[in-house]
Amino acid sequence: MRIDAHHHLWDLTAVHYPWLMAQGVNRFFGNPAPIQRNYLIKEFSDDAKRHGISGSVHIQVGAEHPLQEALWVQEVSEANPHWPMVQVAFCDLTSDSLTDDLDRLQNLSTLRGVRQIVGRAPGEDALTGTNTLLDDPSFLSGLREVAKRDLSFDLQLIPELMEKTAAVLERVPDLPVALCHAGSPHDRTSDGLKHWAGELRALSRLPNVTCKLSGLGMFDHRWTKDSIQPIVETCLDQFGQKRLMFGSNFPVDSLYSDYSKLFMALEHLVPENWHKDVFGANAAAFYGFAKL
Repeated sequence: MRIDAHHHLWDLTAVHYPWLMAQGVNRFFGNPAPIQRNYLIKEFSDDAKRHGISGSVHIQVGAEHPLQEALWVQEVSEANPHWPMVQVAFCDLTSDSLTDDLDRLQNLSTLRGVRQIVGRAPGEDALTGTNTLLDDPSFLSGLREVAKRDLSFDLQLIPELMEKTAAVLERVPDLPVALCHAGSPHDRTSDGLKHWAGELRALSRLPNVTCKLSGLGMFDHRWTKDSIQPIVETCLDQFGQKRLMFGSNFPVDSLYSDYSKLFMALEHLVPENWHKDVFGANAAAFYGFAKL
């Protein structure tokens, strides 16, 4: 079974996404105007099926009301039993209502983990202050609560935060962590990639961290197979065959390419004898597809 381990869906009549519908705003990933439309399971699965993919992991994506988004994803999954789909929902791990919030989320049969973004891009992080999560003792307590419930944590951050984040994660060794977007290497110069690769080792040495080959176009909108090759090769080297997962990050990455170009580039760069694991088996195990 091939699995896309990182994608989004949205029905703009069902859930509101403030970041997505902003007008005249240029984000680190580009101008969202072309994706300010419904992106539903049929469009996504039609593209994915062309490459043998038959299941997926929906990742929360900044809904105004996160529980509403999680409930909607559950409904979509139930309405499409031919397409196995689990989800990673948003949860504020520093909230006083954390246990109640997780209880509500765990009522959903599709729930496998949670995500609370630690870092998106240097400029934006300076404005949002999201990096301060790492200094909040309640964030560590929240991660421990997630681990206690046999859930996973999707980690999105930038290279500058990797060493500090690794020190936090070392204190929760039983928490399965999925590193989104290969750790967001935002500086694509040779020096920038060298710095990212060095910082990445703080996370790749932790056996409970699995890396997603996803979102590689967000900081290189004109990417090519050759331009992302150093990133993929570093991930192959540091995480190995059993700790890598493919994710399309669609429809966000549709701003830079179609699904086929993205999939075929990664399929070419990942050794063929690793395909079964990287494009399916690792995600199936990590996100508990056997429980469906």
